[in-house]
Amino acid sequence: MGPQTISNPFDGELVLYTYFRSSCSCRVRTACQLKGIPLTYRFVNLLKGEQQAQSYLDEVNPNGLVPTLVIKDASGDTMTTISQSVAILEFLEDIFPSKRSLLPPDPLQRARVRELVNIIACDMQPPTNLRILKRVNGLGVSNQEWFREFMERPLAAYEKILGETTGKFSVGDEVSLADVCLAPAIENALRWDVDMARFPRVMKVFKTIKELPEFKAADWRHQEDTPENLRGKD
Repeated sequence: MGPQTISNPFDGELVLYTYFRSSCSCRVRTACQLKGIPLTYRFVNLLKGEQQAQSYLDEVNPNGLVPTLVIKDASGDTMTTISQSVAILEFLEDIFPSKRSLLPPDPLQRARVRELVNIIACDMQPPTNLRILKRVNGLGVSNQEWFREFMERPLAAYEKILGETTGKFSVGDEVSLADVCLAPAIENALRWDVDMARFPRVMKVFKTIKELPEFKAADWRHQEDTPENLRGKD
């Protein structure tokens, strides 16, 4: 039996395996809030190692990470699974063309959006992933020192590009996938006391997007699996 194709308009269910502090999961939550796409959540506690449980590795994501998006058809059968956040974001753009687009129509602007997305997704986030931090802790390097080193250069690149692309948001005056990826990255930078005064354009965009209701609904403070003592905190 060959691979199933997804009907358009899509009439199935999207199940997202997520963790409240996961910046990659936040990207998907934010995009779905902006596009008005309902999600069914399955919570995976990364601190408890639930992403490494054999059942999760065998049945959901063999890479032992979140987010994972499970696409089900109208009868509830699993059609396919996507386990990388940027691939999920692109999938949502493709399968819901009538929803709010998070990629601009102009090819050059689309390329700039993807460039900014990849600065965060490829250059900034991987070395600051929880798996890496756990290894760093055993090398005598503080998390704060590590975060600063591996976030500042990508942020400097993002800042410079904003000098060419920014309007109200990262690329022009419409929210894009670049903003969706930027928001949780800056939340992490602030958490680890990265000197954000060095990146005024980045912070201007961040201060704008963080006030949007869709970004608030998707951030780490407002999830069902957010511990009670952390809910709503700055």
